[in-house]
Amino acid sequence: MNFPFKNKVYSFWQRIRGLAQRRPKTTAALVLLLLLWLFCLPRPLFQKPLSTVLEDRKGELLGARIAEDGQWRFPTSDSLPTKYAQCVVEFEDKRFWYHPGVDPLSLVRAFWLNLKNARVVSGGSTLTMQVIRLSRDNPSRTVLEKIVEAFMSTRLELTYSKKEILCLYASNAPFGGNVVGLEAASWRYYGKRPGLLTWAEAATLAVLPNSPALIHPGRNRAVLLAKRNRLLQKLWEDGRISASECDYAKQEPLPEQPLPLPQLAPHLLDRLMLESQEPRSKSQPSSFRHHTSLDKNLQERATEILARRQELYRGNDIHNLAAVILDVPTGEVLAYVGNVVGAGKDHGESVDVLTAPRSTGSILKPYLYALALESGDILPGSLLHDIPTQLGEYRPENYYETYDGAVPARRALIRSLNVPFVLLLQQYGLEKFHFGLQRLGLSTLNKPPSHYGLSLILGGAEASLIDITNTYACMARRLGSFYDRNGRYASDDFRPPRFSITSKPITPSSAMASASKNPELLGAGSIWYTFEAMREVERPNSAGEWELFRASRQVAWKTGTSFGFRDAWAAGVTPRYAVGVWVGNADGEGRPGLLGVEMAAPILFEIFGQLPQEGGWFDPPYDDMAQVPVCRQSGFRASDICEADTMWIPKSALKAAVCPYHQMLHLDPTGQWQVTSDCESPALMQHRAWFILPPIEEYYFKGKNPGYISPPPFRADCSGSQAAQNQTPMQLIYPKHPTRIYVPVDLDGKLGSTVFQVAHRSRSAEIFWHLDGNYLGNTTVFHQMALQPPVGLHTLALVDRDGYRLEQTFEIVGKGK
Repeated sequence: MNFPFKNKVYSFWQRIRGLAQRRPKTTAALVLLLLLWLFCLPRPLFQKPLSTVLEDRKGELLGARIAEDGQWRFPTSDSLPTKYAQCVVEFEDKRFWYHPGVDPLSLVRAFWLNLKNARVVSGGSTLTMQVIRLSRDNPSRTVLEKIVEAFMSTRLELTYSKKEILCLYASNAPFGGNVVGLEAASWRYYGKRPGLLTWAEAATLAVLPNSPALIHPGRNRAVLLAKRNRLLQKLWEDGRISASECDYAKQEPLPEQPLPLPQLAPHLLDRLMLESQEPRSKSQPSSFRHHTSLDKNLQERATEILARRQELYRGNDIHNLAAVILDVPTGEVLAYVGNVVGAGKDHGESVDVLTAPRSTGSILKPYLYALALESGDILPGSLLHDIPTQLGEYRPENYYETYDGAVPARRALIRSLNVPFVLLLQQYGLEKFHFGLQRLGLSTLNKPPSHYGLSLILGGAEASLIDITNTYACMARRLGSFYDRNGRYASDDFRPPRFSITSKPITPSSAMASASKNPELLGAGSIWYTFEAMREVERPNSAGEWELFRASRQVAWKTGTSFGFRDAWAAGVTPRYAVGVWVGNADGEGRPGLLGVEMAAPILFEIFGQLPQEGGWFDPPYDDMAQVPVCRQSGFRASDICEADTMWIPKSALKAAVCPYHQMLHLDPTGQWQVTSDCESPALMQHRAWFILPPIEEYYFKGKNPGYISPPPFRADCSGSQAAQNQTPMQLIYPKHPTRIYVPVDLDGKLGSTVFQVAHRSRSAEIFWHLDGNYLGNTTVFHQMALQPPVGLHTLALVDRDGYRLEQTFEIVGKGK
């Protein structure tokens, strides 16, 4: 223990007690003055409304909103550029770095000058005192006010560092008109951030708060110019700048009219402002400076591309476009164009289309393809039904109104066929798909599955462009990091996009700690096969040399067009980037020719062309794949009688069904007829595996696949066997099932016609038609009839020459004019 020090402390307190006993009033006054000094500063020091500022990942200004009081007042910065700091200290307070808030020499000098000139020509205020003055709304200049400022300045020096005090001054000094603070002034007068100011510009802004009105054109700007040049001269005399720098700086002109602030991402700024106004805890105050993940260069390029395209599309009364670019590994948003800024208020320019729910069209098909692969419902080459289909009152149709009969799942996705995916959704399960979409990140599916029905896959639901693009980015993130994690999955692969780079990212170690072998929703194998199919989607011919583009950059992509040509979508993904584009009208007005492949896809690839080049394509995730025999004709897992090829498939598809289309046929010695043991000796039979499609599928399949061979018919003496009776040579195309047919009433008051159609394996077959027991006629080759049954229940009966009979009941429901 230091006893001499202890004795000194004790002696000091003894003197204080003695003073308090001898002069209690004086002591009380001193204590009161001390308390007043300790608590004289308001908290916070400045309570003025602030402008909301949007910055990119490098701190570049993207946009700002004026403060509530009509001032451009940016949030206080924690740093100042060196040039401005030297200029303002040289001009306002040379001994700023050394005095305790009050500079006695400056006060004496100011008193003498004012007394000598018989008027106020100098205030003697330090920068610290000016900060106090600014915080008190610039009260009248009186002796008492000077005393108050000096008193509070010493307290300010104790609370803040010199650097912080200088930043407070620079952020709250007036710079003319409604411009407050260095950062706002730098952008308004020079169109650049303060760190890029020249010596002349920094000197101008250093002297301007002394007479802020001089900045406006038409005022006595020669005075401002003289002040600036005198400051530059002092900087040269002090050795802070060279003679040449001083001469060049003096030649620079003063700024003219204030410049408009950048407005590169207005919709994101509005979104962040709205989010910042939501109630938060005291530990999470509202933010006025948003440091985002956006890349200013990419934001400008995407904005320019959309603006140029809008000029082209405006002739077709298409006014709104939106685009987003995501960084796949991090999930950060690199460009956010919520709407093209040339549409005008009459066309919904302020609508943020990126977050607006819009009809999806076909953009969801890859999700169903991937989920069906994961569940084992299909393999990439599995045949899907592609025939005219009536599901209750819902009748989906392909875009070109043609059918393939049966089409490999991969080709159905590449060609974006509607009917195969509606039937696949029916097979996979509407409720399961709805739940899967929600888990993938589609936040707008807030109604039960029954509300959407099977049209969910063709645009019966609404989604936002940001959700669609982010979901593809999440799939790419999971696939791209598969080998980095040694074949394991991270639970956060599917997560919302990040707009702010200040939020804490997930480190590799924590991601590995949460990793699991369980894919939860989608495995790498299913995603890889989905992207492989999307990579082959036919690109629009009108937008450029797509084959050359493909050689330089591979993209998995998909388009969508909503019903009524209201929304055109395009989304694409690479190992590094995910891009989404939407084209249409914010008010929902449809336009002819508003197709995803024609309007949105060219923009998508133009944006990809502006992105930095990256490495190769995704590596096949062999650890999540297995080699199995696959039927060469049906694409299903091979049965014992299939001609098979060994192929890689996702491990999750190992539970897929075996080929249902191959049957073992028993033929006569000539191989031209099917026979049974009732009409042919088994010893003379030929046994062949045959690829057989149902009659409807066969009817359309043969037109696209000339190599398909129908199974031989039964020999005449075998046609009465049970096997022959069980084989179905004829199948209704419409109506396929017992159904209600809604028929409109024509202007003459009569019901319109309904076209009934049937498929037969034999092209030479003759079919006899009967309706409710009445003979209607016969057909050959093209088996269809246009009928006008009255309202009510009916039975259609069809008989071919071999006596095979097919019956179907249906109900006619008339619709009024």
